[in-house]
Amino acid sequence: MKKINFKKFIRKIHLWLGLTSGLIVFIIAITGCIYVFSDEFTYSFRKNDMYVQSQEKPLDLNILWESTQQQLGPTFQLSWVNVYNNPTKSYIFYAYKSNENAITYFENLEYYKSIYVNPYTGKILNIYNEELDFFNIVKMLHWSLLLKTEYGQPIVGYSTIIFVLMLISGLILWLPKNKKSRKQRLTFQWKNTTKWKRKNYDFHNILGFYVGSVAIIIALTGLVWAFSWFQAIVYVVGSGTTTPPDFSRATSTYTVSPKETALKLALETSKTKYLTANGFRITQAKDSTDIINVYIQQYDGLYYVNHSLQFDQYSGKLLKERNHKNKNFGEKIINANYDIHVGAILGMPGKIIAFIASLICASLPLTGFLIWIGRKRKNKIDYKKTLVKN
Repeated sequence: MKKINFKKFIRKIHLWLGLTSGLIVFIIAITGCIYVFSDEFTYSFRKNDMYVQSQEKPLDLNILWESTQQQLGPTFQLSWVNVYNNPTKSYIFYAYKSNENAITYFENLEYYKSIYVNPYTGKILNIYNEELDFFNIVKMLHWSLLLKTEYGQPIVGYSTIIFVLMLISGLILWLPKNKKSRKQRLTFQWKNTTKWKRKNYDFHNILGFYVGSVAIIIALTGLVWAFSWFQAIVYVVGSGTTTPPDFSRATSTYTVSPKETALKLALETSKTKYLTANGFRITQAKDSTDIINVYIQQYDGLYYVNHSLQFDQYSGKLLKERNHKNKNFGEKIINANYDIHVGAILGMPGKIIAFIASLICASLPLTGFLIWIGRKRKNKIDYKKTLVKN
């Protein structure tokens, strides 16, 4: 029985996995690289609309909601609003409507507008079409290849699994046989005579090794969104229980109280309970029994600490609260998933690391493909030489 060469077998697996998923891995990695600093660029582009002159007291939220809707017109219906504790920040209203029968990203959205409003005057400062926003397009390309989530995300998810297997198989192939070869696997040993093929090979192996651990973390956090079963595994491992968190929604009870007052009360209660929070996303009730939902973001640019409140849409009474400190460790890991994925959990240094890692990950399919093409050509040349000799 012929003995199997283990590394040769792994090399074939690594090759075919790369050829199968290389293009998609490149798209995912390069869009992730671009998106890392999306908040910083958006802040820079929209700075003039994000901030206003602070005054004594903003208008009541119900008045601002009604005023903004009137200025917007009947074509677009407001869905939620972002309110901030920072008195110099604008309120951002959102009008969003999706098309359930769509297949692609652009077909999926009937409209998606963000409306920046001065909370002290009610004046609309600017309206942005988020559907065509560069970073939203990049995000959806990264998320689901510009397909509807249920179609595109499994493709992204399985490609990410393949990428993880490639990282593991690549590490096996990287392992040096001796001390001499180890040095060549850790640093670039180039001379003036070093050919581009060798340089390309070193780029693939050395950079791939150094970025491997970060790349696996980025990939695994991506799988948390791609597959509910993977998210469940992370939750169970982190929490030590198979009992899922309580995401049930309360129910509003009809009363003669004006709904506009309820919106105002919901914001006032939220601000009172979370005085140090960065901001509040307030979503209106969708039907007669639905609730006003308030998502509280504790820190600017970070999502790992968040809370949620549910209010009766008629009376403004607080019906349910989920505080971060009362969540188990499994929930907290899931909440931190985005911050880990983009490196924000470590602040700006973490984002820079994620950016560099994603950029290198994007290069791996390209350098790997060039290695394969080079070997194919070499094999053809060697084959022709053999024919000539014979």
